[in-house]
Amino acid sequence: MLDLTTTPQSDPLGIYRYRDGLYAVDLLIAAIVHLDFFSWLATHPADKATICRELQLTERPVDVMLTLFTANGFVRQQNGIFHVTEVAREHLVKGPPWFLGPYFGSLKDRPVALDMLKVLRTDKPANWGSSKTEKEWSKAMEDEDFAARFTAAMDCRGVYLGRAVAQALAPGGRTRLLDIAGGSGIYACAIAAAHPQLRATVFEKPPVNLVAAKLIAQRGYAEGVSVLAGDMFTEALPAGFDMHLFSNVLHDWDTPVVKQLLAKSFAALPPAGLLVIHDMHLHADKSGPLPVAEYSVILMHSTEGKCYSLGELAELFTEVGFRDLKHIPTAADRSIVTAVKPG
Repeated sequence: MLDLTTTPQSDPLGIYRYRDGLYAVDLLIAAIVHLDFFSWLATHPADKATICRELQLTERPVDVMLTLFTANGFVRQQNGIFHVTEVAREHLVKGPPWFLGPYFGSLKDRPVALDMLKVLRTDKPANWGSSKTEKEWSKAMEDEDFAARFTAAMDCRGVYLGRAVAQALAPGGRTRLLDIAGGSGIYACAIAAAHPQLRATVFEKPPVNLVAAKLIAQRGYAEGVSVLAGDMFTEALPAGFDMHLFSNVLHDWDTPVVKQLLAKSFAALPPAGLLVIHDMHLHADKSGPLPVAEYSVILMHSTEGKCYSLGELAELFTEVGFRDLKHIPTAADRSIVTAVKPG
Protein backbone atom coordinates (compact mmCIF):
# COMPACT_ATOMS: atom_id res chain seq x y z
CA MET A 1 0.00 0.00 0.00
CA LEU A 2 1.25 3.48 -0.89
CA ASP A 3 1.87 5.46 2.30
CA LEU A 4 0.05 8.76 1.75
CA THR A 5 1.00 10.14 5.17
CA THR A 6 4.69 10.68 4.34
CA THR A 7 6.27 14.04 3.56
CA PRO A 8 9.08 14.67 1.05
CA GLN A 9 12.38 15.87 2.48
CA SER A 10 12.44 18.90 0.16
CA ASP A 11 9.86 21.64 -0.50
CA PRO A 12 8.46 21.65 -4.07
CA LEU A 13 6.76 25.07 -3.73
CA GLY A 14 8.91 26.74 -6.38
CA ILE A 15 8.21 23.96 -8.86
CA TYR A 16 4.46 24.19 -8.27
CA ARG A 17 4.58 27.95 -8.82
CA TYR A 18 6.24 27.56 -12.23
CA ARG A 19 3.31 25.49 -13.44
CA ASP A 20 0.55 27.28 -11.55
CA GLY A 21 1.58 30.74 -12.76
CA LEU A 22 2.44 29.71 -16.30
CA TYR A 23 -0.20 31.78 -18.11
CA ALA A 24 -0.05 35.00 -16.07
CA VAL A 25 2.52 36.60 -18.36
CA ASP A 26 0.28 36.00 -21.37
CA LEU A 27 -2.57 37.90 -19.74
CA LEU A 28 -0.14 40.76 -19.09
CA ILE A 29 0.97 40.66 -22.75
CA ALA A 30 -2.64 40.81 -23.93
CA ALA A 31 -3.35 43.77 -21.64
CA ILE A 32 -0.24 45.77 -22.61
CA VAL A 33 0.04 45.03 -26.31
CA HIS A 34 -3.44 44.23 -27.57
CA LEU A 35 -5.56 46.41 -25.27
CA ASP A 36 -3.10 49.10 -24.18
CA PHE A 37 -5.02 48.69 -20.94
CA PHE A 38 -2.74 50.65 -18.63
CA SER A 39 -2.62 53.70 -20.92
CA TRP A 40 -6.42 53.70 -21.04
CA LEU A 41 -6.80 53.26 -17.28
CA ALA A 42 -4.29 56.05 -16.59
CA THR A 43 -6.68 58.55 -18.17
CA HIS A 44 -9.92 56.73 -17.31
CA PRO A 45 -9.89 55.45 -13.69
CA ALA A 46 -12.97 53.23 -13.52
CA ASP A 47 -14.83 50.50 -11.75
CA LYS A 48 -14.94 46.96 -13.11
CA ALA A 49 -18.31 47.38 -14.83
CA THR A 50 -17.13 50.50 -16.66
CA ILE A 51 -13.89 48.81 -17.73
CA CYS A 52 -15.91 45.96 -19.19
CA ARG A 53 -18.32 48.27 -20.98
CA GLU A 54 -15.80 50.74 -22.40
CA LEU A 55 -13.26 48.14 -23.53
CA GLN A 56 -15.94 45.65 -24.63
CA LEU A 57 -14.68 42.94 -22.29
CA THR A 58 -16.50 40.44 -20.07
CA GLU A 59 -16.79 40.35 -16.28
CA ARG A 60 -15.19 37.06 -15.18
CA PRO A 61 -11.88 37.40 -17.08
CA VAL A 62 -11.67 41.11 -16.24
CA ASP A 63 -12.09 40.24 -12.57
CA VAL A 64 -9.18 37.79 -12.88
CA MET A 65 -7.11 40.38 -14.75
CA LEU A 66 -7.70 43.14 -12.19
CA THR A 67 -6.92 40.74 -9.34
CA LEU A 68 -3.63 39.78 -11.01
CA PHE A 69 -2.63 43.39 -11.61
CA THR A 70 -3.60 44.40 -8.07
CA ALA A 71 -1.53 41.56 -6.60
CA ASN A 72 1.41 42.66 -8.77
CA GLY A 73 1.13 46.28 -7.67
CA PHE A 74 0.23 47.56 -11.16
CA VAL A 75 -3.22 48.84 -10.18
CA ARG A 76 -4.84 49.86 -6.91
CA GLN A 77 -8.48 50.03 -5.95
CA GLN A 78 -10.05 52.89 -4.01
CA ASN A 79 -13.79 52.82 -3.27
CA GLY A 80 -14.32 50.39 -6.13
CA ILE A 81 -12.40 52.53 -8.65
CA PHE A 82 -9.22 51.11 -10.21
CA HIS A 83 -6.19 53.38 -10.77
CA VAL A 84 -2.73 52.69 -12.19
CA THR A 85 0.11 52.75 -9.67
CA GLU A 86 3.37 54.65 -10.07
CA VAL A 87 5.24 51.63 -11.41
CA ALA A 88 2.57 51.09 -14.06
CA ARG A 89 2.46 54.79 -14.93
CA GLU A 90 6.21 54.82 -15.61
CA HIS A 91 6.63 51.45 -17.30
CA LEU A 92 3.25 50.24 -18.66
CA VAL A 93 1.66 53.50 -19.85
CA LYS A 94 2.67 55.01 -23.20
CA GLY A 95 4.67 58.22 -22.98
CA PRO A 96 7.48 57.93 -20.41
CA PRO A 97 10.92 56.94 -21.71
CA TRP A 98 10.77 53.80 -19.58
CA PHE A 99 7.64 52.42 -21.31
CA LEU A 100 8.06 48.66 -21.83
CA GLY A 101 5.28 48.13 -24.37
CA PRO A 102 7.61 47.31 -27.29
CA TYR A 103 9.50 44.82 -25.11
CA PHE A 104 6.28 42.87 -24.56
CA GLY A 105 5.15 43.58 -28.13
CA SER A 106 7.77 41.17 -29.42
CA LEU A 107 5.70 38.39 -27.77
CA LYS A 108 2.28 39.55 -28.98
CA ASP A 109 1.62 36.51 -31.18
CA ARG A 110 2.13 33.90 -28.49
CA PRO A 111 -0.85 31.51 -28.84
CA VAL A 112 -1.87 31.81 -25.18
CA ALA A 113 -1.68 35.62 -25.32
CA LEU A 114 -4.02 35.58 -28.32
CA ASP A 115 -6.27 33.18 -26.42
CA MET A 116 -6.38 35.61 -23.50
CA LEU A 117 -7.68 38.37 -25.74
CA LYS A 118 -10.48 36.11 -26.99
CA VAL A 119 -11.42 34.99 -23.49
CA LEU A 120 -11.46 38.59 -22.25
CA ARG A 121 -13.85 39.52 -25.04
CA THR A 122 -16.11 36.48 -25.12
CA ASP A 123 -15.81 34.79 -21.68
CA LYS A 124 -15.60 31.49 -23.56
CA PRO A 125 -12.82 29.17 -22.30
CA ALA A 126 -10.01 28.44 -24.73
CA ASN A 127 -8.92 24.95 -25.72
CA TRP A 128 -6.90 23.07 -23.12
CA GLY A 129 -3.23 24.00 -23.47
CA SER A 130 -4.18 26.17 -26.50
CA SER A 131 -4.06 23.02 -28.61
CA LYS A 132 -5.85 23.39 -31.94
CA THR A 133 -6.90 19.74 -31.79
CA GLU A 134 -8.10 19.73 -28.18
CA LYS A 135 -11.53 20.75 -26.89
CA GLU A 136 -12.17 23.08 -24.01
CA TRP A 137 -11.52 21.34 -20.69
CA SER A 138 -15.10 20.46 -19.67
CA LYS A 139 -15.83 18.89 -23.07
CA ALA A 140 -12.46 17.19 -23.32
CA MET A 141 -13.09 15.39 -20.01
CA GLU A 142 -15.87 13.42 -21.70
CA ASP A 143 -13.22 11.72 -23.83
CA GLU A 144 -11.84 8.60 -22.13
CA ASP A 145 -8.28 9.17 -23.32
CA PHE A 146 -8.11 12.81 -22.23
CA ALA A 147 -9.86 12.03 -18.94
CA ALA A 148 -7.25 9.39 -18.13
CA ARG A 149 -4.34 11.74 -18.95
CA PHE A 150 -5.78 14.72 -17.09
CA THR A 151 -6.71 12.62 -14.06
CA ALA A 152 -3.19 11.19 -13.93
CA ALA A 153 -1.76 14.72 -14.00
CA MET A 154 -3.93 15.80 -11.08
CA ASP A 155 -3.19 12.51 -9.27
CA CYS A 156 0.57 13.12 -9.08
CA ARG A 157 -0.12 16.59 -7.67
CA GLY A 158 -2.50 15.15 -5.09
CA VAL A 159 0.04 12.73 -3.62
CA TYR A 160 1.73 15.76 -2.05
CA LEU A 161 -1.26 18.07 -1.58
CA GLY A 162 -3.58 15.36 -0.25
CA ARG A 163 -1.42 14.70 2.79
CA ALA A 164 -1.57 18.37 3.72
CA VAL A 165 -5.36 18.43 3.34
CA ALA A 166 -5.69 15.38 5.58
CA GLN A 167 -3.38 16.91 8.17
CA ALA A 168 -5.39 20.16 8.29
CA LEU A 169 -8.76 18.43 8.45
CA ALA A 170 -10.50 17.93 11.78
CA PRO A 171 -13.44 15.52 11.24
CA GLY A 172 -14.84 16.19 14.70
CA GLY A 173 -16.41 12.74 15.09
CA ARG A 174 -17.73 12.57 11.52
CA THR A 175 -17.11 9.24 9.79
CA ARG A 176 -18.47 9.32 6.20
CA LEU A 177 -16.78 11.47 3.56
CA LEU A 178 -18.12 12.13 0.05
CA ASP A 179 -15.39 13.37 -2.28
CA ILE A 180 -17.44 15.17 -4.93
CA ALA A 181 -15.94 15.12 -8.44
CA GLY A 182 -12.94 13.55 -6.71
CA GLY A 183 -10.98 12.69 -9.84
CA SER A 184 -8.50 9.91 -9.20
CA GLY A 185 -9.57 9.60 -5.56
CA ILE A 186 -6.13 10.67 -4.32
CA TYR A 187 -7.56 13.12 -1.76
CA ALA A 188 -10.08 10.59 -0.45
CA CYS A 189 -7.24 8.06 -0.08
CA ALA A 190 -4.97 10.54 1.71
CA ILE A 191 -7.74 11.49 4.14
CA ALA A 192 -8.58 7.82 4.77
CA ALA A 193 -4.89 7.11 5.42
CA ALA A 194 -4.66 9.89 8.02
CA HIS A 195 -8.06 9.26 9.61
CA PRO A 196 -8.63 5.48 9.77
CA GLN A 197 -12.07 5.95 11.37
CA LEU A 198 -13.35 7.53 8.15
CA ARG A 199 -14.88 5.75 5.18
CA ALA A 200 -14.67 7.74 1.95
CA THR A 201 -16.56 7.58 -1.34
CA VAL A 202 -15.50 9.25 -4.57
CA PHE A 203 -18.48 10.60 -6.53
CA GLU A 204 -17.49 10.87 -10.20
CA LYS A 205 -19.18 10.63 -13.57
CA PRO A 206 -18.06 8.21 -16.30
CA PRO A 207 -15.45 7.68 -17.58
CA VAL A 208 -13.51 9.20 -14.66
CA ASN A 209 -15.18 6.87 -12.12
CA LEU A 210 -13.52 3.88 -13.80
CA VAL A 211 -10.12 5.61 -13.76
CA ALA A 212 -10.61 6.41 -10.05
CA ALA A 213 -11.57 2.84 -9.12
CA LYS A 214 -8.48 1.48 -10.89
CA LEU A 215 -6.08 3.95 -9.24
CA ILE A 216 -7.59 3.50 -5.76
CA ALA A 217 -7.14 -0.27 -6.08
CA GLN A 218 -3.56 0.13 -7.32
CA ARG A 219 -2.74 2.24 -4.26
CA GLY A 220 -4.19 -0.39 -1.95
CA TYR A 221 -7.07 1.71 -0.58
CA ALA A 222 -10.06 -0.09 -2.09
CA GLU A 223 -11.17 -1.34 1.34
CA GLY A 224 -11.61 2.15 2.80
CA VAL A 225 -12.40 4.18 -0.33
CA SER A 226 -15.23 3.31 -2.72
CA VAL A 227 -16.41 4.88 -5.96
CA LEU A 228 -19.96 5.91 -6.81
CA ALA A 229 -20.89 6.87 -10.38
CA GLY A 230 -22.95 10.02 -10.70
CA ASP A 231 -23.16 13.53 -12.10
CA MET A 232 -23.10 16.41 -9.62
CA PHE A 233 -24.92 18.62 -12.11
CA THR A 234 -27.81 16.38 -13.14
CA GLU A 235 -28.37 14.42 -9.91
CA ALA A 236 -28.93 15.16 -6.25
CA LEU A 237 -25.87 14.36 -4.14
CA PRO A 238 -26.25 11.01 -2.35
CA ALA A 239 -27.37 10.94 1.28
CA GLY A 240 -25.60 9.12 4.11
CA PHE A 241 -22.47 11.28 4.34
CA ASP A 242 -21.65 13.78 7.09
CA MET A 243 -18.69 15.39 5.29
CA HIS A 244 -18.44 16.75 1.75
CA LEU A 245 -15.16 17.54 0.01
CA PHE A 246 -14.78 19.71 -3.09
CA SER A 247 -11.07 19.56 -3.91
CA ASN A 248 -9.99 21.67 -6.89
CA VAL A 249 -13.56 21.60 -8.19
CA LEU A 250 -15.28 24.94 -7.56
CA HIS A 251 -12.53 26.84 -9.33
CA ASP A 252 -13.60 25.29 -12.64
CA TRP A 253 -17.01 27.00 -12.61
CA ASP A 254 -18.53 30.45 -12.60
CA THR A 255 -20.35 31.85 -9.57
CA PRO A 256 -23.93 30.69 -10.40
CA VAL A 257 -22.73 27.10 -10.83
CA VAL A 258 -20.67 27.24 -7.63
CA LYS A 259 -23.75 28.42 -5.74
CA GLN A 260 -25.78 25.57 -7.25
CA LEU A 261 -23.20 23.00 -6.13
CA LEU A 262 -23.03 24.46 -2.62
CA ALA A 263 -26.82 24.35 -2.39
CA LYS A 264 -26.79 20.68 -3.39
CA SER A 265 -24.23 19.98 -0.71
CA PHE A 266 -26.28 21.81 1.89
CA ALA A 267 -29.40 19.82 0.93
CA ALA A 268 -27.63 16.45 1.15
CA LEU A 269 -25.65 16.96 4.36
CA PRO A 270 -27.27 16.23 7.73
CA PRO A 271 -27.39 18.88 10.47
CA ALA A 272 -23.84 19.54 11.74
CA GLY A 273 -22.49 18.18 8.45
CA LEU A 274 -19.11 19.58 7.41
CA LEU A 275 -18.30 21.17 4.04
CA VAL A 276 -14.63 21.21 3.03
CA ILE A 277 -13.33 23.25 0.10
CA HIS A 278 -9.71 22.58 -0.91
CA ASP A 279 -8.32 25.08 -3.40
CA MET A 280 -6.19 28.18 -3.84
CA HIS A 281 -8.02 31.07 -2.18
CA LEU A 282 -7.63 34.81 -2.61
CA HIS A 283 -7.67 37.31 0.23
CA ALA A 284 -11.12 38.73 0.94
CA ASP A 285 -10.18 42.04 -0.76
CA LYS A 286 -8.55 40.28 -3.75
CA SER A 287 -5.21 41.98 -3.14
CA GLY A 288 -3.38 38.64 -3.40
CA PRO A 289 -1.63 36.38 -2.70
CA LEU A 290 0.20 36.82 -6.01
CA PRO A 291 0.69 33.05 -6.67
CA VAL A 292 -3.07 32.53 -6.29
CA ALA A 293 -3.85 35.46 -8.59
CA GLU A 294 -1.46 33.96 -11.14
CA TYR A 295 -3.04 30.52 -10.89
CA SER A 296 -6.46 32.06 -11.42
CA VAL A 297 -5.33 33.04 -14.94
CA ILE A 298 -4.92 29.45 -16.15
CA LEU A 299 -8.38 28.69 -14.78
CA MET A 300 -9.84 31.72 -16.55
CA HIS A 301 -8.17 30.62 -19.79
CA SER A 302 -9.19 26.97 -19.86
CA THR A 303 -12.29 26.60 -17.67
CA GLU A 304 -15.44 28.53 -16.80
CA GLY A 305 -14.06 29.47 -13.39
CA LYS A 306 -11.36 31.29 -11.44
CA CYS A 307 -9.89 31.34 -7.93
CA TYR A 308 -12.44 32.59 -5.42
CA SER A 309 -11.74 34.95 -2.57
CA LEU A 310 -12.57 34.25 1.04
CA GLY A 311 -15.05 37.10 0.85
CA GLU A 312 -16.84 35.59 -2.14
CA LEU A 313 -17.04 32.19 -0.45
CA ALA A 314 -18.33 33.71 2.78
CA GLU A 315 -21.10 35.44 0.83
CA LEU A 316 -22.05 32.25 -1.03
CA PHE A 317 -21.99 30.18 2.17
CA THR A 318 -24.33 32.63 3.87
CA GLU A 319 -26.73 32.67 0.92
CA VAL A 320 -26.90 28.86 0.84
CA GLY A 321 -27.12 28.42 4.63
CA PHE A 322 -23.66 27.28 5.78
CA ARG A 323 -22.13 28.88 8.85
CA ASP A 324 -18.84 29.08 10.77
CA LEU A 325 -16.34 29.60 7.93
CA LYS A 326 -12.75 28.65 8.81
CA HIS A 327 -9.67 29.04 6.64
CA ILE A 328 -6.62 26.78 7.16
CA PRO A 329 -3.47 26.90 4.96
CA THR A 330 -2.24 23.53 3.70
CA ALA A 331 0.61 23.32 1.14
CA ALA A 332 1.85 24.91 -2.12
CA ASP A 333 -0.25 28.07 -1.74
CA ARG A 334 -3.38 25.96 -1.16
CA SER A 335 -5.76 25.93 1.79
CA ILE A 336 -8.99 24.44 3.03
CA VAL A 337 -12.08 26.42 3.82
CA THR A 338 -14.64 24.67 6.02
CA ALA A 339 -18.21 25.48 6.96
CA VAL A 340 -20.96 23.70 8.89
CA LYS A 341 -24.62 23.08 8.19
CA PRO A 342 -26.44 24.36 11.29
CA GLY A 343 -27.94 21.69 13.51
